[in-house]
Amino acid sequence: MTATESFVAHRNLLFTVAYEMLGSAADAEDVLQETWLRWAAVDLAEVRDHRAYLVRITTRQALTRLRTLGRRKESYVGPWLPEPLLTTPDVADDVELADSVSMAMLLVLETLAPTERAVFVLRDVFDVGYDEIAEAVDKTPAAVRQIAHRARAHVAARRPRGVVTQDESRGALDAFRRAVETGDLQGLLDVLAPDVVLLGDGGGIKQAVLRPVVGADKVARLLTGGWARVPGEVRLEPVQVNGCPALVLQLDGELDAVVAVRIDDGRVTGLYAVRNPQKLSHMDRETTLRR
Repeated sequence: MTATESFVAHRNLLFTVAYEMLGSAADAEDVLQETWLRWAAVDLAEVRDHRAYLVRITTRQALTRLRTLGRRKESYVGPWLPEPLLTTPDVADDVELADSVSMAMLLVLETLAPTERAVFVLRDVFDVGYDEIAEAVDKTPAAVRQIAHRARAHVAARRPRGVVTQDESRGALDAFRRAVETGDLQGLLDVLAPDVVLLGDGGGIKQAVLRPVVGADKVARLLTGGWARVPGEVRLEPVQVNGCPALVLQLDGELDAVVAVRIDDGRVTGLYAVRNPQKLSHMDRETTLRR
């Protein structure tokens, strides 16, 4: 297999690794460009396992990019949310993959240190061996095991409470959408969890809440009041984002926002509204993610 054939065969996997580490599709694409340049210079006769070698290059490039991204986030206006992806239907069929790329989980991964995030993603999502991970992150296998244990405990304390079926998610999302569109305050209160959190990402380009809005009453009143004040024709359409049911807000026929939703026990516990136009460039086509 040539270098090009091998890279193309593993490209979707490599993109998924980079995206889970970075939460940014644009940066993941840049990492893949850098990975290709390094891969093209490798003597393939010396490479026993193409997949492992490519994952190692991608991880190293993503770690470098992750540290740069961290500095950029420090000066970001308002909350920073991951870049939403319009995903292919088969992503939702892989429950573990869909959970790992959900907006809620990517935000949990944001709370890990860069090396912890890389180790967790490679081990718990992609089932990469400790020896391979050690080579990718320049640690000993023993150190990687400790990092994996620490990262796993950190994620377990913060991850969504349980796996929700696609049907349950769609049911709660439909009820939420109808309540917003009809200005049904009580209907919203019925579907929102008491401790629901709304985050908005306008990136300083579009208007969005600059701090988390917490509590069903506050979130419901913000949504019903904001919907009533929106000028022009506005519609909410169900889509599949990051492997989970979500909504896109169309304003006068143009994409204005993506609203990812976290659902626990049949109620909405998290709303993640991305309005920054620089983060919506992957919403015009489906992205294939692979493990």
